[in-house]
Amino acid sequence: MPTYASMDKAALNEEYQKLSAAYEEYKARGLSLNMARGKPGAEQLSLSNDMLNVITPETAFKTEDNPDVRNYGGLDGIIEAKRLFADILGVKPENIFVGGNSSLNLMFDTIACLMELGAGAEPWNKQGTIKFLCPSPGYDRHFGVTEYFGIEMIAVPMTAEGPDMDVVEKLVSEDASIKGIWCVPKYSNPQGITYSDETVRRFAALRPAAKDFRIIWDNAYVIHDITDTPDSLLNIFDELKKNGNEDLVFEFCSTSKITFPGAGIAAIAASENNLKLLSKRYNFQTIGYDKLNMLRHVLYFKNLEGVLAHMQKHRAILEPRFELVVNMLESELKESGVAKWTKPNGGYFVSVDVTEGTAKRVVALCKEAGVVLTGAGATYPYGKDPKDSNIRVAPTYPPIEELQIAMEVFCISAKLAAAEKLLNA
Repeated sequence: MPTYASMDKAALNEEYQKLSAAYEEYKARGLSLNMARGKPGAEQLSLSNDMLNVITPETAFKTEDNPDVRNYGGLDGIIEAKRLFADILGVKPENIFVGGNSSLNLMFDTIACLMELGAGAEPWNKQGTIKFLCPSPGYDRHFGVTEYFGIEMIAVPMTAEGPDMDVVEKLVSEDASIKGIWCVPKYSNPQGITYSDETVRRFAALRPAAKDFRIIWDNAYVIHDITDTPDSLLNIFDELKKNGNEDLVFEFCSTSKITFPGAGIAAIAASENNLKLLSKRYNFQTIGYDKLNMLRHVLYFKNLEGVLAHMQKHRAILEPRFELVVNMLESELKESGVAKWTKPNGGYFVSVDVTEGTAKRVVALCKEAGVVLTGAGATYPYGKDPKDSNIRVAPTYPPIEELQIAMEVFCISAKLAAAEKLLNA
C-alpha cells in the first residue's frame, strides 16, 4: 500500500470513503472507553489487596525509631520506609523524606517552598519574572504546577537521549531567571525515553547562572520495566557528588503505581541542605504523615527484592497491553505513513506523533466515537503543541478487550484525519 502522502486525489478519496464508513460503524456502537490517564487497571490494584491485612490489633505498632506509629510524630517518615526508598533510588536513608500518597503533592510543596523561602537566595516569588525549563513532550501535571505558581515555561526539545542538553546548558548558563527544570529521567512521560548516561552526567555537571537553580527529578517509573530488555538509568546523586553539586537535585518517587494510587507512600531524595530547607515548611505544615501506611508497605514488601518481585506481577499484566498497542500501530498505521510512535521498555505510555496539524482532530474523532484520550497539546507547556501532532496513549487502565477496540478507533481516526488534511491541501 502506498503512503497517503504519495496517493493521487482519486485514490486518497476512495480510501477516505472506506475509512468514513468504518468509522461510522464504530460510532453506531455507542462505545464508552477511556485512555485519558495513566491509571493502573483493576487487575493491578488487586495485586496489593493482601497488604490491607498485614496490620492487625495483634501486630506490633512500634518501629525502630517510633514507639507507636499510631500517634503523632515522625515528620520525615519511619526509618524502615526510608530504607526501602533509599534502596529503590540508590541513596542513603538519611537523604530520604517519606510523605503521603502523592509524589505530585511533594513536588508541589517543594516548588511552594522555593517560592516562599528560596534556596540560598531570595525567595523565588520576590525575584520578579522567573522561568522553568520544560522538556517537551512532557508531563502535563508538571506544567500545571508551574503555571499555577505563575512561573514562565520554556519548552526544551526531547531527543532519544533525553532533553537536548546543548539547549539546556546554554539557557541555564546565560539566564539567571531560569530557576529549574522538570525531568522524568526513566521512561519519560509520554515518550518512554530513558536519559542516557551522558545526559545524566551533563545534568550533574550543570553550572547554572542562578545559584538557586534546582532540577526536579521525577523518577516515577524507576522500577516500572515491562520487557526483558529494561533500560538502565545512571544514579544522578553519584554523579552530583563527583561535581560538588549535591544541592542541585530534588528526586521524587512513590508507590502510586506499585500498590494503591490513592493510598500509597511517596518520598523525596535530597541533600542535607535541601532537606533542611524543606523542613522549614513541613514543620509547620504537618506533624507527620501516615506512619501506619508506611509500616503497612514495609511489612508487606519487607525489602527491595520484595518490591521487584511485585513489579514482575505488574509486568505480566502490562506487557501484553503495550504489545497490543504497538502491534496495532504497526499493522494499521505503518504503511499509510500517517504516524510515528515510541516502543518503550517500561513506564505507562506510548507516545504517538500523528500527521502534523491533525492531533486535535484525531482526539475529537475518537471522542465522537466514544473513546476518550488525553487532550491534544497536553504534553506541551500551556497546552500548545506547535506541530499539533503529539498524542499520549495510556494502555494501562482499560481491560485488554476494551483496549483492542479503543486502538481500532484510534487508528481509524488517525488515518481519517490525515486523509482529510491531504484532500483539503
